[in-house]
Amino acid sequence: MNANELLDFMRARRSLRRYRDEPVPRDWIDCILEAAIWAPSAHNRQPWRFAIIDQGATKERLAREMGAALRRDLMADAVPIDVIDADVDRSFQRITGAPLLILLCMSLGDMDVYADEERNRHECAMAQQSTAMAGQNMLLMAEKLGLGACWMCAPLFCGDLVASVLELPADWRPQGLITLGFPAQARQRNREPWATRALWR
Repeated sequence: MNANELLDFMRARRSLRRYRDEPVPRDWIDCILEAAIWAPSAHNRQPWRFAIIDQGATKERLAREMGAALRRDLMADAVPIDVIDADVDRSFQRITGAPLLILLCMSLGDMDVYADEERNRHECAMAQQSTAMAGQNMLLMAEKLGLGACWMCAPLFCGDLVASVLELPADWRPQGLITLGFPAQARQRNREPWATRALWR
């Protein structure tokens, strides 16, 4: 694959949220996770962690609990009830309608610890960046395999709840939820030209 072919491949990737009722083959899941671990990593500490969720009961419980947290937040923001109901239902359908979920978490267990809080915050940001790059590798591999995928940021807003529902190790901090499956939709979307977001110096 030359540079132009790679760029075309990246341009073709879309966030897809509707999937066929068909399981993702186990060897494809392995391939996606293998792609993830070859992402760049701060200090090469590989702070990413993955919870693979393919059981319907687990997906439903996670969707219910996350939906309840979303409802509480939106009610506190005085959002109209019909908008809240629609948002909660949409979240539930996205989570339970995906054949496979992979929760990306980060761990600070192997990261450096400093005497001052500012450097510790930077170290945490480095772990988050590393985990996000692992997630990008996963999305690209899913596209290469012909799968649809979408990154949901919702776990950031209710990390403790997600960790409790899934009984995660204490040092796993939820960062994003990737939904995966054989696509049941197609989407077209444009990007603003990179020149509108760049400075030359």
